[in-house]
Amino acid sequence: MDRIVEVLNVNINTFNKLIADAKSNVIGVGVGNKLVNGKSTAIKSIVYFVEKKLPKSELRKKDILPTSVDGVLTDVVETGRITIGTPKALGRTDKHRPAPGGVSIGHKDITAGTLGCLVRKGDTTYILSNNHVLANSNAANIGDAILQPGPHDGGTAGDQIGILADYAEISFGDDGIPDIPECPITGGIARVFNLLATVLGRKSRLNATKVIQATTNLVDAAIATPLNIDDVKAEIFELCIPEGVGEAPVGTPIRKSGRTTEVTTGTVDYTDVTVQVGYGDNRTATFSDQLMAGAMSAGGDSGSAVLDMQGRVVGLLFAGSDTTTIINKIGNVMSALGLDGVVS
Repeated sequence: MDRIVEVLNVNINTFNKLIADAKSNVIGVGVGNKLVNGKSTAIKSIVYFVEKKLPKSELRKKDILPTSVDGVLTDVVETGRITIGTPKALGRTDKHRPAPGGVSIGHKDITAGTLGCLVRKGDTTYILSNNHVLANSNAANIGDAILQPGPHDGGTAGDQIGILADYAEISFGDDGIPDIPECPITGGIARVFNLLATVLGRKSRLNATKVIQATTNLVDAAIATPLNIDDVKAEIFELCIPEGVGEAPVGTPIRKSGRTTEVTTGTVDYTDVTVQVGYGDNRTATFSDQLMAGAMSAGGDSGSAVLDMQGRVVGLLFAGSDTTTIINKIGNVMSALGLDGVVS
């Protein structure tokens, strides 16, 4: 990992040429173990994520990605188009009182997502899920009704379980990378630092922090205040009561309980991921400092709390494809919403 940091840090122009020139088909970049013949190795590499992996014969010369950068190997992984998804017909569509994590929930004007877990700020308990689940992708007003189950699953005004309390606003950009405000760093270099800082990790962003925060998103997250604290409970359906929060490096086994695919397990395959996510209506948002796992979710699972095998919450699931799951790091979620921890 140190070698990757060194190479990217001293070869900004090279990195700019590889990623910031908007290579065709590339939708993200991250760090993970290189795959050889479909199997993970112990070799750390720079990983490019593409919607569809094509043979070199079908690519334009300028779109062919290098096999290494100054001695650091690269990898190309096909993810398909990554989106927030649409709820599937089947799933946990019932009304639950008290409601645990892992069941259907949603803002009054959306379809349905998943109640992640209970969190706290001071002495107040909140329901945690995604912005696009509880706050209608920025379109909601604080105080709006939150239903359990969500409207797609038959939830009506009589099923209100809470009110929207707060959300981290999502920044959208026409080209998938939000507009960069006036800054001494030029647009092209800002994009380089944007992706570079993601691979370096948040603690290493330093002077690039302002650019990162201004141009990409860290979380898709929101909280709701229960109307009655007795209508919710800390348990996550068919899993456990969370045991605090934790971090999840590459290789960490993880699990989640969601509205659609219920309990599934997986592994953190890539960290420090920057990726473009589709929100429908031709809207795309770029997220940095994400975790990526394999196929462990489907539409309607958005908002699920992701736990490690010790029961610690490590992330908040919010997007994916048929082969991929994208997860906000729980530390970023806590910071964005000013939370003190999860309810145990």
